[in-house]
Formats: sequence, C-alpha cells, structure tokens
Amino acid sequence: MSNNFASLKIDIRLKRNLKDLKFEEMTPIQEEALPIILEGKDIIAQAKTGSGKTVAFGLGVLNSIDLKQSRPQCLILCPTRELAEQVAMELRKLARAIANLKVLTITGGSSEYHQEKSLGHGAHIIVGTPGRVIKLLKRKALILDFVKQYVLDEADRMLDMGFIDDISRISTYVPKNRQTLLFSATFPEDIEELGKRLQNDAVRVSVDVTHEGSNIKEEFFQLDSHKDKMSALIKVLAAYQAKRFIVFCKTKRISDTVADDLCKNGVIVESIHGDLDQNERTAALTMFSNKSLNGIVATDVAARGIDIKDLDLVVNFDLSNDPEVYVHRIGRTGRAGNEGRAVSFLVEQELESFENICEYQKADYQLKGLDALSGENEYSIKPEMATIYVLAGKRDKLRPGDFVGAIVGEAGINSQEIGDILVTKNKSYIAVKADLIKHVVHSLRKGKIKKRRFKLGFL
Repeated sequence: MSNNFASLKIDIRLKRNLKDLKFEEMTPIQEEALPIILEGKDIIAQAKTGSGKTVAFGLGVLNSIDLKQSRPQCLILCPTRELAEQVAMELRKLARAIANLKVLTITGGSSEYHQEKSLGHGAHIIVGTPGRVIKLLKRKALILDFVKQYVLDEADRMLDMGFIDDISRISTYVPKNRQTLLFSATFPEDIEELGKRLQNDAVRVSVDVTHEGSNIKEEFFQLDSHKDKMSALIKVLAAYQAKRFIVFCKTKRISDTVADDLCKNGVIVESIHGDLDQNERTAALTMFSNKSLNGIVATDVAARGIDIKDLDLVVNFDLSNDPEVYVHRIGRTGRAGNEGRAVSFLVEQELESFENICEYQKADYQLKGLDALSGENEYSIKPEMATIYVLAGKRDKLRPGDFVGAIVGEAGINSQEIGDILVTKNKSYIAVKADLIKHVVHSLRKGKIKKRRFKLGFL
C-alpha cells in the first residue's frame, strides 16, 4: 500500500484539506493504523507523543461523522487537560473543510456550567478527561447513546494516574457495538487486560518508537552550577539560530523565570505550565503554532500532547530523572526526514540522570563545555508572524473566511499575508505578517467584520 494520504479512501473534503496542510506522506503509525481504523476494526496501537497518532485516529473519526446527527458520535479520553486541548485543536484543523462539525472539550479547569450549556447546543466529537466526563455523565448532561467510536489516548498514562475505575465506568455508558481505538506508549499487563475487556478482536499495531538512526543530533553540556544555565541557553540559541524551539524546565517557577529572561534578551517566547487558565494556554499554543513566537518554555506536564511541526531545537534546561521523558522531549524535533537538534544542560547533581539516559538509549554520549560552541554571538531571528485577537467567535457566527474577507477588504493586503486562523467559542486568533500587524489592527478597528465591530488587539 502507498504511504501517501491521497491513497486513503476518505471524504474528499478531508483529502483536500490534507493537501492544503501539506500533509503528504504518512508516518509509520498512520500508515499501519489508518487502513485498519477506516475498516471499522478495533485497534490497540503502540504510539508515543510525536508519532502522528492524533492524525491517525483523527482522520478515522472524522471520516465517519454524520453531520445531520448533532449528538456525540465519538468520545476521546485523554489523561490531562493539556493533551485534550491539543487533540481537539488538531481535530479542528483536520476538519476545517467540513462546515458545522463541532468538537467539544470537557476537562477540569473549565466551567462545568459552560460545558453543560455547550453540550445542550450539540457536538459531534467529545474530547475529555475521565474525571470531568464522569461528572457530566452522572448529571445526565452528557449522553453517549449515539457514540460509534471510543478512543483511549495515552492509555498507559491514564492508568498510571489512577483512572482505571473511571474508564471502566465510562465504558458502560458507551454502546457495546462501538469501535474502540486504544493508543498507548507501552504495553504493561494492565493495558493488555483493559484491551481485552473493552475491545473485540482488536488488531495490534506496533511501530519502532526509539530515536535510533533518526535525524536528531544530541548534545550534552556540563556546567558548573544552575546559575550558568541561563547564559548557556542564550549562547546555544545564538550559536544555532533556531527559528522554532522548546525549552523544558522541571518547575513552573523556573519555566516563568527562563521565559522572562529570554524575552529581556529579545527572544520572543511564552511560558506554558499548569497554572495557566485555558484561555492563556490556548493563546500561547496558538501563537507558537502560527509562528508568532520563536519558542515556548514548558514543564513536562504542560507539554504533554504538544505536537508542533518543524521544530529546529529542543533544549533540556533541566534533565529529567526518567530517561523515557528525555526520549519524549527530544522526539519533537527531527521529524519527517528533517534534521533536528537536542541540547541538554547538566550540573554535577544531574550526572546520574545523564548516565541513565546513556544506558536507556544504548549510546555513549560525550559531555562538552560551552567552549565547543561556535557561530553567532546574538540571537537575531524574529517571528515572521504576529497574532491578532478578536473578542468574538463561533458564538457570533464567525468563521475563518469572515476574518480573511475583513482583513483583505479593510487593510488592503493580500490574503497570502494572512496565516493560520483559530476560531473558538468566544475568541478568535488570526496570524498576519509581523510587519503588517499594527496596520491591520488599526484598519479593523476603523472598519467592520461581517458588518459588525468587535473589540480586538494584538498579542
């Protein structure tokens, strides 16, 4: 079988959108899993963050949605709010050519009242965390009688977090004649047992998930103290002039401090961690995705599920004690045949973590000093895009095309100067070329969007 998306038997609107998104060749997990999912079979698949698994199950789900039926037809369970939001964002991107298809996130950290209200208006796909889904099921605000597909994403993490009872309970609300898709990075016994209980004749798919032979250049720099890490980060960014990068930190406090220091040095970044509310996180991820930021600084929990293409560099500001976390982190660069780079800083207290990574990766990594770096002395790259926010969205019957029309008409610029557009329930984000941002905002404030005026600005 061809590994090209064009060979798939899916809705023509999905195919056209994949072409617009420049999705051509499938990743190994997509190539193995998608045909099975499209046949309607249950699947238990081994796939880690960054493997392309969301597109794999996402296309299968979107291809089977009946738009005439406004009740939930698919339930996707994720271990964290952050991953649920990222999955929902990816589904909306894949489905943007299908008018009136509604994806709703149901997670903690957001108003239950507003989620119940949104459910009352109808949704085709629900992406949620087990705890919040259980609450809404008990209150009969969420009805799953019409669900045809049931997806467990990062099932091993959900079990590690103690969600096994919630998953079992939720499964009783879903029709027995459903298709169940289970994705897990590892296959411990409890995952095998879960699959046996929830699935029927599931096809097992496993692809190589290590980084052996990959295009990731890995470097480790030993420093004298933690205080040296910030200056080391500035030197690394200057030396490699990475256009898009992620910096991983072990705590929220360190993440915020690093982001603040980078911004003071002219590097445009945002910090992402568990203390952000949903609007703040959505804005930060949208800005990074649409190329309005050079990078993001994140904790591991907050970064789960972040799947940004074309990352030049991953920096481990702090090494994790878990070597598998290291593999997850660096797996976000060097994808689709592109070259990537992973840089890690460590002090004496982190040498044991370094040795664990060497053993886990079966690699003889060498420790370097910063004097090994060469290249530019200053980081000189500026984001090519900037983001406009509009305090209006789907609730106001606005679509991406409305913003394109308004910007082209009011600001007099070419539509090619406009980047990605995200329309949420109450807020919209539009990327435009950075050098045009003030002109476009000024023009929109003077003019109208779909014959109306809305509050707006730029981030």
